[in-house]
This record gives sequence, C-alpha cells and structure tokens, in this order.
Amino acid sequence: MSRRLPEIGGVYLQMEDEIASMAAVIGASYAGVKSMTATSGPGFSLMQENIGLAAMTETPCVVVDVMRAGPSTGQPTKTGQQDVMQAKWGSHGDYEIIALAPSSVQEMFDLTIEAFNLSEKYRCPAFVMTDEIIGHLMERLAIPEPEKIRLVNRKRPSVPRSEYSPFRAGEDLVPEMATFGEGYRFYATGLTHDETGHPRTDSTEHHAVLVQRICDKIRKNVRDITRVESVFLDDADVCIVAYGSVARSALAAVVEGRERGIKIGLLRLVTIWPFPDEAVEQMASRVDKILVPEMNYGQLVREVERSAGRRKVTSLPKLGDALHTPEEILAQAVS
Repeated sequence: MSRRLPEIGGVYLQMEDEIASMAAVIGASYAGVKSMTATSGPGFSLMQENIGLAAMTETPCVVVDVMRAGPSTGQPTKTGQQDVMQAKWGSHGDYEIIALAPSSVQEMFDLTIEAFNLSEKYRCPAFVMTDEIIGHLMERLAIPEPEKIRLVNRKRPSVPRSEYSPFRAGEDLVPEMATFGEGYRFYATGLTHDETGHPRTDSTEHHAVLVQRICDKIRKNVRDITRVESVFLDDADVCIVAYGSVARSALAAVVEGRERGIKIGLLRLVTIWPFPDEAVEQMASRVDKILVPEMNYGQLVREVERSAGRRKVTSLPKLGDALHTPEEILAQAVS
C-alpha cells in the first residue's frame, strides 16, 4: 500500500515485512529519491542481509532503529541500547556504515537530516540509533524554514553517458551515481564487481580493491563524519561516556557532581559509528577514570576500552526497562 505525502513531496509505502522494506528502500534510492525505513529490535535483524547489499552496491539510504530490549522478542515497547554492535557488524563481510545517536526530540529531527546528508555524500547506509525513551519522548521541536535546512545530494555523473561507470571513484573514493532510467549504462550487483558493475569473482585482486575502497571512504573521513559533545571536561578527573537517552541522565549526574565540588565531565557520543577514537583518546589522556553507562550488558564500552585503555574504564550496564538514574551514575563515577 502506498500513500502520497504532498506536503513533504514524498511517498509512504507500507510493506509486508522488514526484508521487503529494506529492499524497497534500495530500489527507491537507485530510482533517484532519498529513501528511508524505520524499525525496532527483530525487524533490524531481518534487514541485515539487504543492509549488506546496500553497502556493497553503495546505496545511499537511512534506517531509523528505535532500540529495545532483546534478544529475540525480548521486551516489546520497553527500552534498551542493544543494537549498537549489530549496527556495525550485523551483515557479513567487511564494510562500513554511519550511525548517529540522538538524545532529544530535536536531535531526532536534526540527526535524521544529517544521516541523509552523510549517506548521500559517502554513498552508504546511515543509521539513526535511537531508543524507546527518545522514541516516546514529548518535548519542544523547532523546525527551520525549508530554505534554511542544509541538504546534501549524491554526486551526479560528470561524464557523457557512453563513458560512465557506476563504481568508478575519484580521489574521495566515492563514485558518481546515476539514476536508473536516465539512459546511463548501469549494472548493480551484490557480487564482487569492477568499476562497470559487472561481476568479477574470478579475481581476488578485484575483491580486495572494491572492499578496501568501500571501507576506506569512511575510515579516511572519520574527522568529517564523527561528532561528540564535551561538557565540563577541561578540568575533569572523571569522565562519563554516554549516548542516546542515557546521556540525559549522565548530564544530570555531572551537574549534580559539579554542585558537590566533584571534577566530573561528560563526553556524549553523537556519532557512534565510525567510532570517534580520537576524541576518546584525547579525553582519556586527561582523566583518571572513565565510566560508560549503557542500557545493555556492555557493548560500546568495548570500543571505549580499545581507545582509552582498559584500566581506566568502568562499565555500568543496565538491562530491563528502566533508564539509569543520575544518582546511580554519580555513585559509580565517584566510587
């Protein structure tokens, strides 16, 4: 079932399942439109094969994942942050994606636009990894005038149709992207392919060149992609690293700690993939202790440990349907 949304110039498609939804998103993107889908928990798992296809075919697209508790059916309608590692490693093989973690209703709006911009710029899937608390939150939202919203569009072909190759990349490692039906010769497949898009499974060299480029177009632009927010870190002895709704409790804990004279700060991860190693390394060189509260059994804390050094990092996991309280975070931070 489809329904036109004339007020935003878009079309809403109701699919039979999440597998079909992700396939439709890929097809719509190749037809020249900006496309997205939204899901939660097991639906995100069902999308993973086609997410791998989107990575291999370098398809700009956005997935909003409102995380809940798992595994399996888990706790429907309850909160969690249990998909952050799946976002990075959910499909098989080597590839890179971009994932953002909003902490407010305003950021749900702003970061969804940013996800589209980054996806279009780097021709890759981009995720908005929110959670049930933010998904059901009601607070003020400021929507700018349309002309004030920064929009990025995919690179269009700059060569004649006879010279176009859909996977030929320049110095930025991102190929220009034509639209199906415009007369460009276009072949897209999940198989290892050359610059023309035609399968080349006979050569390990072609596979290495293709996969390394798909990964490097993200890895070599981490500074451009990643965003963090630093609060009271200039003189902090203790740092809380948090993302999503947990960062709201973490900020309240930092404010309370500062009122008590405790030198504590917050590093909020707005981008979780690619992981902002440089920001974490710089913070870790200045503080004595790092606390990572997460609504899972310890997932992104592993990346913090890798960047900061395990001896400085303490995990504060929480499972179930309750958010960390500021008191819980502060008590662990100063213990």
